[in-house]
Amino acid sequence: MSSGEKPTPVEIPVDGVTLEGDLGIPEGATGLVVFAHGSGSSRKSPRNQFVAERLRDRGLGTLLFDLLTEQEDQRYETRFDVDLLVDRLVAASEWVDEEATTRDLRVGYFGSSTGAAAALRAAARRDVDAVVSRGGRVDLASAVLGEVTAPTLFVVGGADHTVLELNREAYDDLTCEKSLEVVEGAGHLFEEPGALEAVADHAGDWFVDHLA
Repeated sequence: MSSGEKPTPVEIPVDGVTLEGDLGIPEGATGLVVFAHGSGSSRKSPRNQFVAERLRDRGLGTLLFDLLTEQEDQRYETRFDVDLLVDRLVAASEWVDEEATTRDLRVGYFGSSTGAAAALRAAARRDVDAVVSRGGRVDLASAVLGEVTAPTLFVVGGADHTVLELNREAYDDLTCEKSLEVVEGAGHLFEEPGALEAVADHAGDWFVDHLA
């Protein structure tokens, strides 16, 4: 696909359920970024859609998929079941490893909010080539941070004070190649002018460096 084309709908069978996804792979892509969204969000998150489009413009493939079915997502306790989210992300990664269109690509994770915890915990369980966390609840992965070997980037809003402090503490526990980028003046959702563009730029640089 060219970077401007619409991604293709895909279905990912996992543990007896089917997860809906959107897969976009530009011509010549060497890497695929798998998105893990936060609680109460979905593959249709406008913020993640924006970042994914920017990544495809830079020649990276993207997979946005729903970690939960519609029925599961209606239950509050399931939304915050990080163990389940990790299992789903690992299973989707195994699907990526087996699909003809994706199995030869280097894989990175882009996680936001609780999805960042799932991404880090999945990265501690299986080989992955890069991780980016956007406003991540990385404290929910504190027990495994020392086991993450993939190059890891934390992007946090400067005005998102509590999450920024949690990210700084978690950053110190990482032993892999790592970086922490603070988007000055940005809140948790990066809704300020230029904030989400900054996230996409930081993520794009990181993934291009490590998935090329």
